Parts: sequence; C-alpha cells; structure tokens
Amino acid sequence: MTAMTPGSNIPLSAARVAVDVSAPVRLDVSGLLLTASGKVRSDDDFVFYNQPVGPGVTYRSGGGASPDAILVDTTAVPPGIEKIVVTASPDAAGQTFQGIEPTATVRNADDNSVLATFTPPLLTTETALVVMEVYLRNGAWKVRAVGQGYANGLAGIATDFGVSVEDEPAPTATPAPAATPGAPPAPAAAPPMPSAPPVDPRIAASPAPLAPSAAPAPAPAPSGRINLDKGRVNLQKNQTVSLVKGGRPLLSQVKMGLGWEPAFRGKDIDLDASVIAYGPQRNHLDSCYFGKLSILNGAIKHSGDNLTGEGAGDDEVITVDLGRIPAEATGLVFTVNSFTGQKFTEVAKAYCRLIDAVTGEELVRFDLTGTQPQTGVMMAKLIRQFSGEWEMTAMGEFIKARTVRGMVKPAAQAL
Repeated sequence: MTAMTPGSNIPLSAARVAVDVSAPVRLDVSGLLLTASGKVRSDDDFVFYNQPVGPGVTYRSGGGASPDAILVDTTAVPPGIEKIVVTASPDAAGQTFQGIEPTATVRNADDNSVLATFTPPLLTTETALVVMEVYLRNGAWKVRAVGQGYANGLAGIATDFGVSVEDEPAPTATPAPAATPGAPPAPAAAPPMPSAPPVDPRIAASPAPLAPSAAPAPAPAPSGRINLDKGRVNLQKNQTVSLVKGGRPLLSQVKMGLGWEPAFRGKDIDLDASVIAYGPQRNHLDSCYFGKLSILNGAIKHSGDNLTGEGAGDDEVITVDLGRIPAEATGLVFTVNSFTGQKFTEVAKAYCRLIDAVTGEELVRFDLTGTQPQTGVMMAKLIRQFSGEWEMTAMGEFIKARTVRGMVKPAAQAL
C-alpha cells in the first residue's frame, strides 16, 4: 500500500479499481470522465448518485454505513477518455471541509485489497474537493493524488469540467483551481446537451462563490505541470515543474538559492532559509538550516547563515543531491523565516531558484512578489514521484513562524 501526497502518482496494478472517500460526516462522491481537453463529452459523463452508471465508471453508494465510491473499469473506459476525476463534497448543504479530514482509498475492485491512500492537506472554507484522478499515460493507467478544493461547491467543479448545471445561465467557471495537473488549457465550456440527464439538485443549490471578505479558493496553476525541455521556467504560485529534461530525470546535484533585500534602506533583515525533509506518511525526518548545515548523510547541505541580505545574488544556498536522497525521504519543503521578527512586508525581491550545481544553469525561478505581514513562508516543495522523478511546486504560503521548528507541522500539512 502506498500513502500518497498531493501531486504524487502510482501505476495501477489492477484493471478494475474503486476509489472511496471517507470522513467523519457523510460525503457525496462523484466521478467525471474527461477527454484530452479536460472536459466531459456530455452530461452523460457525470456519474453520481442520481446517475450512477457511465461508460466504464459506476457510482456505488455506501448507504451511510460505509463511504461512497467510484468504480473504474479501465478495460471498459471508451476511447477518447483520458482521465476520470473523483470528487467529494459534504452531504449537508453549505457545509465546508473545516474540521473534516477526508481520506481517499484506492482498492482493487475484485479482491478489495488496498492499493493506496491519500489524505489531502488541511482544508478550511472549501465546499467541494477534487480528490484523485485515474488517468491514462502512454498506454498505462495510473492514479494521482490531487486534493484541490473549491469554494463554490460541486457546481464549481461540474461547470469547470463542462457539465451543464440546472437553472444556471451558460456554464461559466468561477475563479477556482485549474483542471488537474498536466492537462492542457481548457477550452470554453460545452453547451448544454439537448437531452441532459437529471442533475443533482444539490448542485443547482450549491452556495455561490465566497464573498470577498471570506477566504478565497486556492489560486489556479496557470499551465499545470511542465518540464524543463524548453529551458528555464518561471513558476507562478501553485504551478508545478517536473524535474525532467530531454526525457531523463534530473538526478544530479541541484542548488536551491534564496535571496532577498531589505525593503527600506539601512535596515538589516535576518532571513533564514531551511529545507524540511519528510517521509511517505508526512513524518518529519530532519531539517537543514543554519544550526544544522547537513542532513540525510550529506545529501542536503546548507551554505550557512546570512545575517543581513546584503550583496547581489543568492543570500543563502541549499545544495540537494537528488540522487543521494534516501528512499525514505519523499518530500522536501523549502522555507524562509524572519528570525529577528520583521514581517515580509519589510522585505523586497524575495525569490528562490533551482540551479544545476554542475553547470550553474538556472533551471527554475519563483519570485515571491506578493508579500504578507507574516514571519514565515513556505517557498517551494519537491515531491518524489513513484517513477523516481522529482517535481517542484511553487508555494508562496505565509504563516506565523520565526524559526524552522514552527514550520514543521504546517509544511507537513501542505505536502
């Protein structure tokens, strides 16, 4: 059994699988069959309790005693369908995932053996969730953990993927997460089909998008998952880059450089760059920072403390030998803390960048342009895929923490 983290994927060892989603409250689970465009072909591709059977995909009710599930028979999925997205939303109208920790379990549908589990990071105001996706890649079926929340209910998910929603005008996607990682930019939503099936009344009655004063849904990743084949990548928040170049994993040494400058002249700011290593259960393995310059048997090394941020270029550098990272380490989170307590609103030009340590070539850059009056920020995370490849995701998530010790728990939740 594999415990998955957001963005990780594994090959399916069974042709027929069931994905169930459990939580302390009753959840509605549904499935959407998507083409390469990231859209359904028609409303017939939306499988839920009121339309329980689709081509190769079936909804199974738990009857309240056990979790609802989506069953996928990969041998019966029609040509042209490249992805089945599994979603969940609380059964009670308007209820959010605040205080609810759902867990998805992927099972072999024939013998009920568990293939993988996935618990998304801490959720708050989301009222619907894209939990996992079963997808076709190079002729083989895989499953990926997603964990992307929506603030406008199942209706937001449905319309994003092209399902016509009853009593709505033309289906227009609200500001919400982009389609699943790796999908191309989605075209305009498909028009309603002439003979649309019955629509879940709770979709039509789903709450409107959150008011400006409430917490917004997570920002979308502009172009999903990308690679390094075209040279340097400028990441935006929540965007992911696969550390693959020319079809080969980038397993040589890489350096994570972090830089900043004081926003006001004559003011020294002591920021500390760190990297926190986690195991497959989001268990904390070790932290590399100014007080511990080498971890994981030297696979991760810190350049030492910079007390002011003065000078051009990187202020602190963490070298990561991806090829030497032990197997038990599956996730790395790169963080920055303001040790002396100044807020990030007093910091200018904060960035992190990934550099090929052998050639010195800059591979990936993430400029932290939007600042908040906090003392800690999770800049980026590296997640090892089942294939052995590493993927880097820009985070830019601010929290209140002056030291790396205060970052360990929130960083684990963000994996």
